[in-house]
Amino acid sequence: MKEISKNDISQEVFDLYDDYAHNRVDRREFLDRISAHAIGGVTVASLLSFVMPNYKEKIQVWPEDPRLNTAFINYDSPQGGGTIKAQLSRPADATSKLPGIVVVHENRGLNPHIADVGRRAAVAGFISLSPDALTPLGGYPGNDDDGRALQRQRDRNEMLEDFIAGFEYLKSHPECSGKVGVVGFCFGGWISNMMAVEVPDLAAAVPFYGGQPPADRVPQINAPLMLHFGELDTRVNEGWPAYEEALKQNHKQYQAFIYPGANHGFHNDTTGRYDKEAADLAWKRTIDFFKKNLS
Repeated sequence: MKEISKNDISQEVFDLYDDYAHNRVDRREFLDRISAHAIGGVTVASLLSFVMPNYKEKIQVWPEDPRLNTAFINYDSPQGGGTIKAQLSRPADATSKLPGIVVVHENRGLNPHIADVGRRAAVAGFISLSPDALTPLGGYPGNDDDGRALQRQRDRNEMLEDFIAGFEYLKSHPECSGKVGVVGFCFGGWISNMMAVEVPDLAAAVPFYGGQPPADRVPQINAPLMLHFGELDTRVNEGWPAYEEALKQNHKQYQAFIYPGANHGFHNDTTGRYDKEAADLAWKRTIDFFKKNLS
C-alpha cells in the first residue's frame, strides 16, 4: 500500500469525508465516491486509512497520566431525571482551586480524541469536564459511525441543556474556582456559541468551526469569544459574516481566526484533515485566552 500525504489527496476527498462525517452521505455512497480518487497507486484502503480517525496511536495525554487526577463522574441531567457521564480531569499537584473548562465533543459522543483534549486542558492547569451527551443512549459506543447514529436520536437543544448542567456542576465543584469557560468542536462549537447565549455567567467561550446562533440572540452574549475557522471549511464559514456583523452591532468582545489552507476539523490530530501548524497555534491561543479570562 502506498503511503500517502495531504499532497496526494484532492480537496474533493476532504469535502467528501466532511459530508460523510456530517451525515449528508451514507457509508455506501462515501465508499463509492471515494473510489474515484484511488488512482496513481493510491488505493481505497490507503485513502480510508488517511482520512478516517486513528485514536489508538494519537493519544497525547493518557487517562493514567501521573500528572493528572482523571476519573469519570455522573451529574444530574435536566432531561427526565437521569444523569450524564463525564470525564473530570485536573492537575494532581494542585494546591488551590482551579478555573474550569467544559470540553464539548463533536457529533458522535465523547470519543477518545475529545476525552484526550479534556486531559490536555487539565495539563494546562485547569479542571476540565468532558461530558458524553450520548449517556441516555448508553454512551459513546466505541466507534464514530454508531456514535453519529446515536447522536441523531437526541434533540440538540436537550443536549445543550445537558452541557449547561455540566457547566453548573463544574462551577460548584469544590476544586473549581467558580470561573468556567467552554471549548467545543464542530457540534461542540455550536454548543459553545449557544452556551454563550444561554449562560449569563459563562466566563469565556471558544468555538472551533461551530455553527452560529441566531442573530437576534447575540445581544444575550456576555462572555468574551474566541472563534477558530479553517479557510477551506466553506460549510461553516458561510454563516460567519452575519454572526460577526451581529457581534459588532451589539459591541460584543470577540476574536476570530481563519487558518489558511485548513479544513473543518483541523484541530483533530486523529484524521487526515489535521493541520499541525494551525492546531498548535489555535490551541495555544485558546489556553492563553482561558488563562486571561478565567483567572
